[in-house]
This record gives sequence, C-alpha cells and structure tokens, in this order.
Amino acid sequence: MHSSGAGVDGARGVLAVDSTAPGAAPRGLDAFRRGWETQIGDDVFQLPAFSPDTIGDFRVKGNVAKVHGAAIADLHAASATRTADAPGGDQDLVAMYVVQRGAWTLGGPPGRGEQTVPAGQFLVRHVGRLTAFETTAHLTAKFLVLPPGELKPLLGNRVITGPADSAEIRLLTALTDMIHTTVADLGPAGVEATHGALIELAKAVAKGRFDDVEPRLAPALTQAAKDLADRRLADPELSPAMLARELNVSVRTLHRAFAAAGEQVATYIRHRRLQEARLALTAPSGRLSISELAAHWQFADSSHFTRTFKKHYGQTPTEYARSTGAVSPSPNRHLPGHGPAESA
Repeated sequence: MHSSGAGVDGARGVLAVDSTAPGAAPRGLDAFRRGWETQIGDDVFQLPAFSPDTIGDFRVKGNVAKVHGAAIADLHAASATRTADAPGGDQDLVAMYVVQRGAWTLGGPPGRGEQTVPAGQFLVRHVGRLTAFETTAHLTAKFLVLPPGELKPLLGNRVITGPADSAEIRLLTALTDMIHTTVADLGPAGVEATHGALIELAKAVAKGRFDDVEPRLAPALTQAAKDLADRRLADPELSPAMLARELNVSVRTLHRAFAAAGEQVATYIRHRRLQEARLALTAPSGRLSISELAAHWQFADSSHFTRTFKKHYGQTPTEYARSTGAVSPSPNRHLPGHGPAESA
C-alpha cells in the first residue's frame, strides 16, 4: 500500500492499495481499512463491516482521492465482496456508483428492496444510513462519496440511474481521472476549484444536463473529448462536430473549452493520428504500407500523410522507419498479412 499525507487543512488525501499482488492476502482488507481511515477518514465515509468470506479473500486494487468532503475511488476487485447483514451506522452523504465491469448490488431503505448496478450503468442516491451491499468478482467501478449540501435537495428520495456513457458521466469520469493524477500536488486554490467542478458535474448527473458555459467545467470537457477521440481515432466520422454531439454540447462550446487550454480540436486529432501512425511504422510484425497507414488513420492519401508526417516529425515515414532500424515500408506495396494497398 502507498499513501501520501493529507494537506495541513485536511482537504486532500491519496490512497493506493493493491491486495491482488502476490503475498498481499489475507491481510488485504486490513491494509485497505487502515489506509482509508488514515488518508480519507470516517468523516467522509465509514467503511462497513464485511462478511467472513470477504475478510478471508479481499483482493482489491484501488486508488482513492479525497478533495474536501468528497472521495473518489477507482476500484478493481478480483474477489467478490459482501458486507455484514446489518452494517448499521448513520450517514449523510450522496453516493454514486459507475460500473464498467461486473455488478454492484445495493441494499435499500426499509421496504424499498435491493438495487443492482450492472456493467455500463450508473446509480446516484442520497444515503442516510449505511446499508448492505455486495459486488461480483472481477468488478471495475468508480465509487464517489459526495457532500450532501447542494446535491441532497436535487435528489430528495429519488434514485437516479442511467447509462455510464452519458455526456454527464463522461465528463465526470474525465474530471475524476484528472483529480487522481493531480490531487497530491494541488494547493488550496486548486483543491477549491477541483471540488467546485466535481460538485457541479455531480449536480449535472442529478439533473441530466450540465451548464456548458460554466468555466470550471472546461478542463473536464476537454479531457472527455480527448478520451473519446482517442477511442475513435480510426473512425472516418471523427470530427469536432461528432465529439460535440456525443458530449451533448455545441461545437462552439467544445472549441472554446480547447482554446482555454491553448489547443484546437482538429489539431489534437491530427497529432494523435500521427502518433499512432509513427508507432505502427516500427511495429515488429505485420507492418502496413504507407498508403495503408494513410487510409487507416484517415489522411486523404499517402502523399498528404507523408507531407504531414514530415512537417510534424522532420522526417518522412520511410526515413523515420529507417532511422529506427525498422524495415522501411513501401509507399504502395502490400505487406504480408494485410489487404491490398491503396494507391497514392
């Protein structure tokens, strides 16, 4: 387990634990609990008592960040977990579950039954008392604990569920990823700004929409667009308009968010495609021809790809491949293992 201390104002803490590593069991839960109590604190969320089976086989890898009264946990559980039947304990918080793999089943208030959050879904609700829960093995999920002040009035007694790929959850995911990367280095002003953006996006999830001109959300919008672009780099439909549509904002808003960081959407897409093409030039086997690379990464033709590559890297694709010791790809010749090459 690795952890870094909270700031002097108790505003932030970082916890990383891996009880899936060889030799970590059977004391994995003890390490996680100690780290949580030291770095995150029971004032944010009180860890419940777990079942004997969970205690004996707790194989979880997690990163947790605390920002003021909020905690964000990225969890990867190899083992199933289950709380004791009656965990008890009063709480006053908003909990959000975003499940990418596996399932998380939550006990409800008296008379309201269980609720299961399957892969690809999220759930957010106000929690007034600790309730039982269980997770499947091979779970990948985000768990957010948020202060109730601005969120409880929006939720009331409602439980809000929806797809994990909604625009609001994509932005929230991008923000939480940035928090994990930067929280240990944030000063007081950064912590305050980050906390405000987190609450603003949690409110957006509760309302099903977000304020796309809120300046605090520009970094999250930019990162969410980059994450989406990275997954669609080979898609011929990838464009600022497509990204804006997927993130439920106007193209103007997307451009404005990138401009705040001194970037342009189209330039980011082009540079990322060039980076992937450069990696492909040195692939150990199954290397594509220049024209195949141009077509795959959505350049107009091999000549356009070559000019753009040389402008960015100072070498043509063939010169770059030769300088790295790789076999130089032919501009048009089909290489073994691929379909017919496209002519320039």
